[in-house]
Amino acid sequence: MYPEYLVAPMRQELVNAGFQDLRTAEEVEQAIKSDGTVLVMVNSICGCAAANARPAARISVQHEKHPDKFVTVFAGMEKDAVDTARAFMLPYPPSSPAIALFKDGKLVHMIERHQIEGRPAQMIADNLQQAFDHYC
Repeated sequence: MYPEYLVAPMRQELVNAGFQDLRTAEEVEQAIKSDGTVLVMVNSICGCAAANARPAARISVQHEKHPDKFVTVFAGMEKDAVDTARAFMLPYPPSSPAIALFKDGKLVHMIERHQIEGRPAQMIADNLQQAFDHYC
């Protein structure tokens, strides 16, 4: 686990963009199982989260068509919440950062760390926005 003071600005970056910060397994399960569409970002302390994933997530929320809910969990912090989110993301292996889109509780689109590393934020956001156009 990281010190909270270290991750607080990284959490706040997504909260300021409209994401709900989930910290318990129950909150994660309730959000993902809800009707409609939910974007789940597994936030991370790593550089590719800072340079690519979080900026892409912030860009994606501005798209005309978007999920009903934007939520986030933080890898390396609330273990139960992250483990619950990752269980819903199976068969994809654990990845952080990662971004998943759910529709009516079913995983419909996934972006893993290897699809985030080295890619510009706008490219990742475009990928998300295409998924939003299709599923939302």
